[in-house]
Amino acid sequence: MTERTFRSQWARYEARRLVQGAKHRVKGLLAARWFLQDLATLQDQAAAAGKAMTIEPFPQLHDRTSWTGFDAHYVYQGPWAFRRILAAGPSRHVDIGSFLGYLGFFSAAVPTTFIDIRPAGLEVPGLQEVPGSVLDLPFADGELESVSCMHVIEHIGLGRYGDPVDVGGSEAACRELARVLAPGGSLYLSLPVGRSRICFNAHRVHSVEQVLAYCSGLELTSMDAVLDGGAWVDDCPPERLRDSDYALGLFHFVKPEGVAG
Repeated sequence: MTERTFRSQWARYEARRLVQGAKHRVKGLLAARWFLQDLATLQDQAAAAGKAMTIEPFPQLHDRTSWTGFDAHYVYQGPWAFRRILAAGPSRHVDIGSFLGYLGFFSAAVPTTFIDIRPAGLEVPGLQEVPGSVLDLPFADGELESVSCMHVIEHIGLGRYGDPVDVGGSEAACRELARVLAPGGSLYLSLPVGRSRICFNAHRVHSVEQVLAYCSGLELTSMDAVLDGGAWVDDCPPERLRDSDYALGLFHFVKPEGVAG
């Protein structure tokens, strides 16, 4: 990339950031109006009731909406994996770097080990936390019967979380996940899919074909998806995701019997 191209792309990024910031500030000013009105109403009610109470302003200005917004990727992928873990009933499950909020549910169903390069210090019954990297997992070849790694490998090798820059980070992570998976074991893998590209240093978006190639030693048993607009699709055809901008592919892989690390 030339310096001129970089400056042009950076300028577009800054322009988008400024526009988003301006919109956010306008919404904040409008919200401040009803906040002050509601605060005055509450103070008047307290005075009329003759109740002495402490009222400290603690503005929360972005929740008064007509619908509840949510991140479809993170809301849907946790239950997707949890249902499969419950159905399989493994003796142990290992999660690598996924959203911390899922771990309490996983460990309530089955003893769970959590691996991350940035330990969280969780204290949850049934959960063991072990520092480690998805590029060098602390397990022997073919040791694990149940593994999840959700919204993780698209970040590997981009330096965002302090890991070394590596253009092949996602592929290397998939190889390591396949190595530790036992014959007959399940890997629950999710990551952004669509137009293949690196959005440095946030994440990668992979094509479905790339994901299948990275996990070529494993058998795909199902692929579900969250589309760009947030809609859930069971058994999503790969061609439906080909032109996506930032969809989520949820892949259930199984290592064939007789295959080593």
